[in-house]
Amino acid sequence: SSCSLRWQRSMGIGMEQRKQGRRQPFKKKGFWWWMFPVGVSILTWILFHTVLLVGYVPTESMEPTLKKGSFLIASRVYPGLEQGDVIVFRRGGELLVKRIAAVGGDTVDLEKLTYTQGWLIPNRNLQVVVVPNNSYFVLGDNVNNSFDSRYWEDMYLREADVVAKVWE
Repeated sequence: SSCSLRWQRSMGIGMEQRKQGRRQPFKKKGFWWWMFPVGVSILTWILFHTVLLVGYVPTESMEPTLKKGSFLIASRVYPGLEQGDVIVFRRGGELLVKRIAAVGGDTVDLEKLTYTQGWLIPNRNLQVVVVPNNSYFVLGDNVNNSFDSRYWEDMYLREADVVAKVWE
């Protein structure tokens, strides 16, 4: 303002000193001003491609645990899986979410399972099966609306197909 300019002139402050007192734009900082958002973006990308998985639940197969249309967060890093864990896995080119009903070495009595009327059940010679090592038998929480191990030709899910463990 003109008042402060008069005051500065009366105090003997020249134009060069006033310019030196101004805050300098980003010129002195170089490229650092844009490195922070780029760094955060790269770290976020790495986090979600190596540690976390965010997914969408498109069906009712896991209700009431996971509601249709909800989002889930799962960990790609987990110490081990056990019966009762909810997992995300790859099957037939899709990512699916189910609960582990049996792990390797467990016995499953197929006759005691609930089946949905009208759904095709594979013809199996055995009614009692033992889950192979490094495999799982998985079921949806909504047994009346879940296409899971009960209906698959190859009823076991291999451990290598597990992508993440859901945080409940």
